Amino acid sequence: MKQNTSICKILAMPIFYILFLCCILKVPAQECPSLVSPFDGENQVALNASITWEAVVGVPGYIISLGTTPGGTDILNELNVGASNRYTPPTGLPENTQIYITITLFFFNQPNIPCESQSFTTDELTEVPDCTSLSIPTDNEVDVNTGTNISWEVSPGATNYYLTIGTTLNGGEIIDNLEVGNVLTYNPATDLPSETEIFVSVVPQNRIGLASGCTTFTFTTAPNAVLPICTNLITPFNGETNVPLSPVLEWNEVPNATGYRVSIGTTPFETDILNNASFFRNSTMVIDFEPNRTFFIKIVPFNDAGEAIGCSQETFSTILGCGPYFDPLSEGLVVLNPEISFPESIGICLDNTTNLISATDEADGYRWYKVDINGDEKLISTEPEVSIYEEGEYVYEIFDIISGSEGTFECSSSKIFQVKESSVAIINNVQVTQQANGLNFEVEVEGEGEYEYALDNANGPYQDSNKFIGIDLGTHIVFVRDKNGCGIVEKTVKTDLTVDGFPKFFTPNGDRINDFWQYRSITDNEDIRIINIYIFNRYGNLLAQINPSSVGWDGRLNGKALPESNYWFRAQFENNKEVSGYFILKR
Repeated sequence: MKQNTSICKILAMPIFYILFLCCILKVPAQECPSLVSPFDGENQVALNASITWEAVVGVPGYIISLGTTPGGTDILNELNVGASNRYTPPTGLPENTQIYITITLFFFNQPNIPCESQSFTTDELTEVPDCTSLSIPTDNEVDVNTGTNISWEVSPGATNYYLTIGTTLNGGEIIDNLEVGNVLTYNPATDLPSETEIFVSVVPQNRIGLASGCTTFTFTTAPNAVLPICTNLITPFNGETNVPLSPVLEWNEVPNATGYRVSIGTTPFETDILNNASFFRNSTMVIDFEPNRTFFIKIVPFNDAGEAIGCSQETFSTILGCGPYFDPLSEGLVVLNPEISFPESIGICLDNTTNLISATDEADGYRWYKVDINGDEKLISTEPEVSIYEEGEYVYEIFDIISGSEGTFECSSSKIFQVKESSVAIINNVQVTQQANGLNFEVEVEGEGEYEYALDNANGPYQDSNKFIGIDLGTHIVFVRDKNGCGIVEKTVKTDLTVDGFPKFFTPNGDRINDFWQYRSITDNEDIRIINIYIFNRYGNLLAQINPSSVGWDGRLNGKALPESNYWFRAQFENNKEVSGYFILKR
């Protein structure tokens, strides 16, 4: 069981990765592709022809074989060319021969489909081959490493090459007219002499004869230096299948290499994923790959002397996976992992004998795990519901069963969640204060739960804040609800005393009518007496403190008459109760 986390590990250098792939999970019955060039049955095909065939929608790759009999492999034995629908034989095709090409459709989630062989016949040679040219090193190149290979371009129709290498023009001091066969490269048995002009002659041959008048090429070697040797993949190993989509690519370190140049492509002839990227003193890298594809990788160690010579290409194939997949019908990405909406935290009630937690998502299957103090997971249920009796860390996992051509497999998603103990709230107090826009309530509670608050309606709406503002005068009910369903408590708050006995306004203009603001007893015999009254401006600044037995406040501060406005009061009673409200000063 794995956590549903998105993995994206990228080196601190430009790495391009492809988000789309050319097949979906279940591929319908496939038709084998027809040859496009040469077409099936064609004659007099050029010996340097490229072979192309129809691209088949939904097929992730092709394996091709070339032979002189139906299904034969004597020319080319089952070469995986990835998603490419084109192949060019590097040394050309044999003359006047019926060539059979067998294309096998390569799949990850079903058996490969071998197609019936198709054939064409090559042209007959009528003349000697043309001369070729040197490709490695290039003509007149300098500072060439003494351990270099000698490589040349293909000469169409050639079936053999003669190689001469010397230190003088037309000389054969190193190799004298050696027949190397139908190949395009040669690795001298010993390093070339350093700081020397080297002369190279490559003469193609076929059954008619040798090419004539071929140029001698020249290059100059560098001082002696030790090239690094080639390396090879450790993980994934060459030819490995079912490779994860974000693998750690690791190769053997080469002792005298200062870095590695890495190229990755979706065919043997492309570097569309990574093109000759350099990694210094590092034999690992991470890159995201798309599923259901074969990738071709070449790793070339280098140092100050140059690059390793003759390093080969390696391959690996990624897993079927659960997505994302590119769906050619909808032209969008398809992810087979189910989506999770389960919360990160759940509360259980201390007073309940059972605490049943239910899944929040539709899926083919469910798993619930308890995580212990060591981080180990213990399966506690495989049902959509689970009873949990203690707080701690748990894992909620859902999965869908996906049917493929080779059977079924799971695509799962999971989430860690915390279970906390909860209880009904206890309301200790509701603090009431008067503001310009009305009353403010602040609810003070205690308890083990997570609570939400509502005013005057047990059904809500509820809010996370314990403060209510702009409340009208009168009697109100505060409701506090445990978010985990442990219960609701309420408290009645009466605010009528804020008007009884306190004038709504006064007019301190010297006419001896309402010149003072003071509390006036509503009844002749009150059980509770007021001790002090405080008067504030709208900003909460204390302006005056008056005794209930005094004449009252005259609307002045430090002898200066204050302007018309709303003013606020707070009255303290003998029983420690406070009431507050506002009044108007009129001139």
